[in-house]
Amino acid sequence: MLVGGLARLGLRAGPSPRDVPQNGATPPAAVPKGVDMPITINGQAVPIPVDVRTSLLDLLREQLHLSGTKKGCNQGACGACTVLVDGERILSCLALAAQYEGRSVVSIEGLTPDGELHPLQRAFINHDGYQCGYCTPGQICSAIGMADELRRGVPSAVTADLAATTMALTGDELRERMSGNLCRCGAHNGIVAAIAETFARTPAMAEAAE
Repeated sequence: MLVGGLARLGLRAGPSPRDVPQNGATPPAAVPKGVDMPITINGQAVPIPVDVRTSLLDLLREQLHLSGTKKGCNQGACGACTVLVDGERILSCLALAAQYEGRSVVSIEGLTPDGELHPLQRAFINHDGYQCGYCTPGQICSAIGMADELRRGVPSAVTADLAATTMALTGDELRERMSGNLCRCGAHNGIVAAIAETFARTPAMAEAAE
């Protein structure tokens, strides 16, 4: 039908002149299709979802049944869905799973592969850094990513010296850097104390716990 339709229009099916090799030249090789690379989630290779609209959060919760990462606002405002991608914290509700092809994702379940509590998890228990616990996985993953940002010298909105290569985790720095993670129960004092205790390395950092 297609060929007949082309004929009635005075056209013919076949390659365009641009596609025909000139002067006996070798035709160009077909471009190979891309090879899907799985996402590594908590050390395990996971295929890219068939539906490219799937968020990273829904992949974790609905398909992999890793329910530690929470769906709170689903708009990137509360931080309950925070996970780590190659060590950096992201909001998984705003991320398409397909974006992270070939990258390494760590959720709260994968912080310690041997099943032991992470030091920050123990500190949350010791300082009562939770009540209902719904925001706790996101708080913990975010704090771990935040500490790495501090080590890399990434400034925050309250950093006085933007050119500094080392930064102290003062109370103001900690609260500003964790401001994207909300606790509706109001356990922020315990959260701040737990993070400060875990990542304090200098007297200035210890100020956050006071």
